[in-house]
Amino acid sequence: MKITDIKTFNVFTFRTNFVFVKLETDAGISGVGEGTLEYKEHALLGAVEDIKRVLLGQDPREVERICHELYRDSYWRVGPVLMSAISAVNMAMWDIKAKACHVPLYELLGGRVRDSVRMYANLWFAGAKTPEEFAAAAKKAAAMGITALKWDPFGKAYLHMDNREFSQAIATVEAVRDAVGSGVDLLIEGHGRFDVSTGIRVANALRPFDPMFFEEPTPPDSLDALAEVHRRSPVPIAAGERIYSTSQFQEFLDKGCADFAQPDVSHCGGISAVKKMAAMAEPRYVALAPHNPSGPVANAATLHLAASTPGFRILEICLTDVSWRGELTDERVVFQQGDILIPQGEGLGLELNEENCAKYPFQPVDLRHYKGTLTDVRPAGQSGTYFIGL
Repeated sequence: MKITDIKTFNVFTFRTNFVFVKLETDAGISGVGEGTLEYKEHALLGAVEDIKRVLLGQDPREVERICHELYRDSYWRVGPVLMSAISAVNMAMWDIKAKACHVPLYELLGGRVRDSVRMYANLWFAGAKTPEEFAAAAKKAAAMGITALKWDPFGKAYLHMDNREFSQAIATVEAVRDAVGSGVDLLIEGHGRFDVSTGIRVANALRPFDPMFFEEPTPPDSLDALAEVHRRSPVPIAAGERIYSTSQFQEFLDKGCADFAQPDVSHCGGISAVKKMAAMAEPRYVALAPHNPSGPVANAATLHLAASTPGFRILEICLTDVSWRGELTDERVVFQQGDILIPQGEGLGLELNEENCAKYPFQPVDLRHYKGTLTDVRPAGQSGTYFIGL
């Protein structure tokens, strides 16, 4: 079997652009991957084009060799652009390999350890600005059967907060906790905002609300800073979405940076890399909770990892998205009592609709995390789509 073509799709979805990769073969089997790299999509497409000439003519079933050589021969190696390109290709090759064997991908990753995985919802809070609005949205999500909610209550804050900003953020957490009670887990997103002292201050303020974790309290540039916040935090810490290699992940573990590791299958080297990272984390009893706010292909890949990884704790999923998400693939995500069911189709279990992807061409999107507009997660006037079967 040989790779005969590589296609890319850069699809506008308001809060970002999904970047899909499709590998075609002379055996008539194709595979899909996703490397959605927010705000650097053209750099990612350029990286895919650069490695295309290496991939054409290769046997896509030789996943480990090909990805190792792509990494080895890049010279500059670790970085989000190269690793996102390798991640997308890695997913697509695994998809092809599993389809050639006529099995769901998880069968090639060691088989199932579970039939479903607990999920937590992101993007459940669209339009909320005040503590009262967040509380109302949280109550609505909990009524749908959602048992864990994540959000960033910190507005425009970066490195530090004044007392007014701090009080507003903590009041929002308190309002959501009061609205949903103790039966719903709260996961507080930091988006790499804070210096060490502010991160510790926030962690201490969160303690009365018993969060499942406080995510990415410090900027990703310093693992030492993250480890210091973790060492002094009274609540669990989650991080790792901006780690792009197994060597970086080893350092993350060695420094004791977090209780939950969050590698992103679209950026860290793909399915192969996350499996290796899970094996590294397992003897240290660091739970796996991968970063997964992207598109349907990355979501499918993460579900197969959840199916086959004992230390996988919880799955991130976007509760709402643009109304045309369902047009891009034949994704079927089934929600059941706070869990997502593991897909059963061959390979990743979904296919791209190329014609529909072309209907929503790239539009530039800027980072909103530090502009106070993070709650604007869909176009004005659009109600969004609950795509997880609720």
